[in-house]
Parts: sequence; structure tokens; C-alpha cells
Amino acid sequence: MHEGGLSRRLSPGPKLPYISFMDADVKLTRNQDVILGVLRHARKPLSAYQILEQTVASGIKAPPQIYRALEKLIEHRLVHRIESLNAYLVCDHAGHMHDVAFAICDSCGGVEEIPLQTMEPALKGSMAEHGFSVREAHVELRGDCGTCHATHRH
Repeated sequence: MHEGGLSRRLSPGPKLPYISFMDADVKLTRNQDVILGVLRHARKPLSAYQILEQTVASGIKAPPQIYRALEKLIEHRLVHRIESLNAYLVCDHAGHMHDVAFAICDSCGGVEEIPLQTMEPALKGSMAEHGFSVREAHVELRGDCGTCHATHRH
């Protein structure tokens, strides 16, 4: 994948049995740690079954184990679920408390995580005008990343 995609922003790192954010330490289970490691090394969002394929050697052998660990990683805001791709992505800003949008490139499959904190008040205000109370926002934008867009124009 090129620099406009996910691989540019994720770099392999050490195993993280403890993640520190928002003045709290999160102790990961062994399964959560293994799955977080797989996602940190991935070059694209992975489905639960793609994660399972990469964790069998670590002793994670059943989909429920994957889904339970992913649920907790999402709860701790260390992983995101990309709804339209039915796939999971490690969070670029682990532990953030703001909602994010995902820019998904239809050409290369790259996904960029984009914080919504500057747009969030306007979105919530607009929805409030319609009597809707927003608890959480999940925004996915589809198109071409800058590199693919430049390539298609030539």
C-alpha cells in the first residue's frame, strides 16, 4: 500500500500488555493483547475471520474468542469497527474520547481515521434542531485517497 493509506500511519511496535490513557491503565487479557498485536501489524482493516487465521498458532481457535476480545478492545477505544467493511482497525489515537470518521479508499483499500472533534458540535447541534439526541457518531466516507485520486487523473 502507498503512503496515502493505512500503512503509513501504523508501525509495528512492542507488545502492549498495559495501555495507558485518560489517566487510567487498562490491563489487556492475553487474547486481547494477541489480537491488538495482529491489528497493529496489519496493513489494512481485518475481518474477524482474518484475525482468527493469524491467531490460531497463539491458541485462539474460535470466533467467540475473537469477538469477545474485539468487543473489549472497542470498549477501551483501542480498536474501531469499520461497519461497511465488516472489519476492524487499530485506533490511531488510542484512548481518545472523541468520535471519528473513516475515509475509505475504494481503489487501494486504505483507511484513514479522522477525528470529528471540530465537526462534532455542528453535527450534534444540527441533529438537536430535529429533536434527535446524538450519543455516538459513526461516519464512513468512501472515495479515493490523495494518491489514488492523483493516479486516476493522469
